[in-house]
Amino acid sequence: MEQEQQYILVSAPNKPGEAFIRRLKFGSIPFAVIVNNKAEQTRLQELGVERIVMVDTNEENTWLIPEWPIGKIFLFENSLTLCCRYIRICRPWTSEPLYVITQSNHPRMIYKGLGANYVIHTNSGEVSFLIHSAHE
Repeated sequence: MEQEQQYILVSAPNKPGEAFIRRLKFGSIPFAVIVNNKAEQTRLQELGVERIVMVDTNEENTWLIPEWPIGKIFLFENSLTLCCRYIRICRPWTSEPLYVITQSNHPRMIYKGLGANYVIHTNSGEVSFLIHSAHE
């Protein structure tokens, strides 16, 4: 039986996240983005993102599993609080690995404790190496 196509889920509130989305599009890798406000939704639609999961991070009853299967998750951190909230929202959606990509010095164990499989620290914002992880 053929496995249903899974979508990579991305939170892309910053330049490295946007670069990652461009690479996913270039590689024709199916993905969706998660946003929590209209401004971010509009910005990502302008980048050509077609699948967007809008969540109200304050209303737990709105954290519904998308209608398409979620695979790996890549959360680009802009804010510790929002990234933690996204982990809590998304972790139940998949058994695949969840990656947090950060440029800050926030303790890794916070993210690991919430369910992140990998916490990747980058100072340069260069994330092209993640495409390999997305493809596996």
